[in-house]
Amino acid sequence: MRRLPALLLTTVAIAALAACSASSTPGWTYAPAPSATPAASGAASGEPSAGASVAPSSAASPSASAGESAAASGGATTITIKAPVGAATAGFDPTTAEVAAGAAFTLTFDNADNQAPHNLVLFNPDGTTKVAVQGDTAFFTGPGQRTYQVPALTAGAYPFKCEIHPTTMAGTLTVK
Repeated sequence: MRRLPALLLTTVAIAALAACSASSTPGWTYAPAPSATPAASGAASGEPSAGASVAPSSAASPSASAGESAAASGGATTITIKAPVGAATAGFDPTTAEVAAGAAFTLTFDNADNQAPHNLVLFNPDGTTKVAVQGDTAFFTGPGQRTYQVPALTAGAYPFKCEIHPTTMAGTLTVK
């Protein structure tokens, strides 16, 4: 009777040693969860931010409105709208911009917010249909930029917004 526990203990020990020294890989492995890498900061890159920037073509264009700066860039107009860190509650910077009617332009969405995904969608003046732009308008978490080629628009007020945060992240592009 005393031999039974000793025999059982010996059998378990042999089985454990055989399992540990087996050359086949186990059907499972334990791997700790990957450590979280710190997200990129939303800090400025060292370059001044002028909010929306307008680069007029060589033809006469309307004067830059508040928050915009004018600079030549090879004859193309570029507007930049930024989502700063915390944009879900603070909104776009700037919330207004202006371009000339009848001329295609480039719209750059600068998403500096590493806290939430955003996008920028431009709507026709009726506010219900999107302006067909060339570029990726999908949501993304910053920092990063998306550039949209916008066709020539007729005069009017064109709302733009983030589809995730439409009440706080909204603005108006005025086409004159």
